[in-house]
Formats: sequence, structure tokens, C-alpha cells
Amino acid sequence: MTPPATSGSENGSDDVDLGVLETTGGIDTTRIGIVGGATAQVDVTLPTATDEDDLDDDVVLDDDATFAADAVVDADLVTVTETAAPASATAVAAASAKAVAAASAGSALDAEAHERLRPRTSEITLQSRRLGDFEAGRESSDLLTADRLLDPAHAVRPEPEGAWRHLVYTLSGRRLNLGDSKRARARKELDRRIAAPLHGGAKFVPVLSRKGGVGKTTVTTLLGMALADAREDRVIAVDANPDRGTLADRIGRTSGKTVRDLVRAQADVRGFNDISDIVARDHTRLDILASDTDPHVSEAFSDDDYRSVAEVAAHFYSVVLTDTGTGIVHSVMGATLERADDIVVVAGLSVDEARLASETLTWLETNGFADLVRRAVVVLNTARPGAALVRAEELESHFASRVRTVVRVPYDPHIASGSAITFRDLQPETREAARQLAATLVEGLRQQAAA
Repeated sequence: MTPPATSGSENGSDDVDLGVLETTGGIDTTRIGIVGGATAQVDVTLPTATDEDDLDDDVVLDDDATFAADAVVDADLVTVTETAAPASATAVAAASAKAVAAASAGSALDAEAHERLRPRTSEITLQSRRLGDFEAGRESSDLLTADRLLDPAHAVRPEPEGAWRHLVYTLSGRRLNLGDSKRARARKELDRRIAAPLHGGAKFVPVLSRKGGVGKTTVTTLLGMALADAREDRVIAVDANPDRGTLADRIGRTSGKTVRDLVRAQADVRGFNDISDIVARDHTRLDILASDTDPHVSEAFSDDDYRSVAEVAAHFYSVVLTDTGTGIVHSVMGATLERADDIVVVAGLSVDEARLASETLTWLETNGFADLVRRAVVVLNTARPGAALVRAEELESHFASRVRTVVRVPYDPHIASGSAITFRDLQPETREAARQLAATLVEGLRQQAAA
């Protein structure tokens, strides 16, 4: 319905100026609840966006959000125009207030939709914390250690070792414990050195000598027994002598099988039980893999066969000792040195035996194994009773200038008999020398792994 015409032109009207702007669009006020009296129409004029306006690009509108004017309504831009009959100033003001309220409600719905649709850009990182990190004064269970809780005055100490020390301990009713004797402490310290953990997989240590009869097989047996007796992991000695080897004879036990049987069964080995049927074990838990007794068959033991045996042994043993033959240029020797982490060179106490051992070191240095020579251990083995014809101190000084350590093994009639070796039946000096050799070897392997 068109309102009645008024006198005066549009630009110069004498009527009361109601603040009505030029009509740009109309919105039905029935959606925002403007009812009663004269029907009014709310005209909203939106300002034109300019480059200087700070518009929010993150505004997201929900389809369910209802906004009366489809835009944010500024109270200063709301105008009311009569459509049916002149309305009073009070009605106009009420209509304007309701329009502003509706616009505010729409803005709230818009903000709620924006928060609901905004993606999460941060993630919560969960960390394990001790109880004290959450609440001061509270402790976790890992703080309840034996050092903290046990009273040293009431701690139970093991019985002391040593004749008179143990006697004092017994007569005092187990109240006076003087501790272990000096010898017992040294023995336990040596046990600790031998039993030190080895990291980085199986360690291969060949025992070399270019001359027979100097005690190479004996040294291999003593070293293996000393290692197996003190360590918790597995130790094996492999007889890789291309000729008729005697390593299995030194422990007095045999399984009836040899390295040739392991080569044949390599593809069928699934666990340690398959290995235990082939190797022989002595009372120190040293495993022995014997060579073939027939020289014609043993000659066929090649470098590829040794690699097959070494591959299987590396899966089940921590230390693999190899009793090599005297032929240093044999193909098996090449395969042995390829996997060697350390070497032991055995020398006898005679001029020719010592010279051959020194020449062995020279051959290794000139054939690409100089690092092995610097880390090597030379064993001066006394294979004959009585005083040596050469000065052992001079031999020790010579080899000490070329290798890491020199160890002397004394003469022992139990070994000289040529029968099976029982580690506990050896003379104390012989066992001590074997254990010193084992401790020196383990320390060298650990240093190499840490380098």
C-alpha cells in the first residue's frame, strides 16, 4: 500500500525528518517478531567493503544458522519506513530495537557455528611423569631402592672366603664378618672381567701357529674352558684343522659327529637343539665341534664350509674360538681371518718356535691384517718341564712391542700327558694363566666394540 503523498519535494520536504535513508532493499519483519500496530518495514543498508576494512576470513556460516538480515546489522544503519500508515516515534524505536536484538542473536549463532566448524590445529602430547611431577611431595615406586631402604648395619653379607676369616665368622656366631681374603677378592674380580658382557653379535677368535707341537690346540682348549666356566652365554671351539685335528680329544667327550655333519645339516638347523646333537660339551659348558678323523675327508673342508659353520655358530654362540691348522696360506685360514675380531698367536719357548710366531705376525701385517696384529694376544706356552733354554723375559719384551698383550702359560703335567683336560684338575698357576688370558681377550673385544 502506497503511503499518502506529502507536500514538498523529496529533497526539500517540510515534514518531520524520520531519518529514513534511501530504500535499497526490504526485509520482512515477521521473522524477527515485529508485530502489532502498524506494519513496519526495516531497511538495512550495508556499507561497501573497502581494502581498508579488516574482514575475517575465518568466518564460517552454518546452514542451520538463521540470520534475519543475512549480515551483521549495525544499529546506526537501521531505518524504518512506514508502509501502511504513519507510525509513531515510539513504534519506530521499538522496531529498531527488535531488529538490533535479532541481529545480535544472529551474530551469536554465527559465532557458535564458527567455533563448531573450526578445525583443531593443536594436539595434546601425553608424557609419562613421576608422581612428584604432578603433586609435590609424592614419590613413585621406582624410588624404593635397596640402597635407600636397607640398613647397612643389618644387611646380610655373604660368608667370607679364607680359612681364618671364615673361622672368626663362625666362632663369633656369624656376627663378625671380616670379608673375603685378598686371594678371594682377586678371584672374584677376575670372574667379573671374564663375564663382562659382549655387544655386537658373536665374536670370532682364531688361535694361530705356523709350527705344530707348540700347544695351539691346548691353548684353544684352556681359553675356551676359562671363558665357558665364568660366562653365562655360550662358547664354542671349532676344529678347523684341514688335517686330523685333536681338539675333541682334549675334552674326553665326543658326540660322534664333526664339522662335516654341521655343514650337511645347515639348512635344517632351526634351533639350538639341532646344534646340541652335533657338538660335544665338557663340564665347564664348553662346546666342541670336532674335525673329521679321516685326513682324506678333512682335506675337503674348504673356506666355503667354514663360512657355513661360522654362519650357524654366530646365531647360537657369543664367542667362537677356531683352532686353525699350521698352513697359514690354506683357504680355510683366509675365511677364518675374514671373520676374526681378535687373534691369539701361540709361541713356544725355543728360538725357532719364537721366530716362526714373529714371522706369523709379519705375514699378517703385510697381507692386510695389521689391525688384528696390534690387537693380538701372544701366548708363550711352556710345553716342556724344567728351565727354558731361552730367556722368556726377552721373548715377552719382543712380542710386547708388536701386539697388545703377552700371556705366559706354565708347564702342567696334566696337560703334558696328552689326555683329556679337566679344568679343575689343573695346577692353580695354569688355571690362573688361562683365566688371565680369557679376561685379556674379553677386555680387548669390549674395547674394539666401544671404538
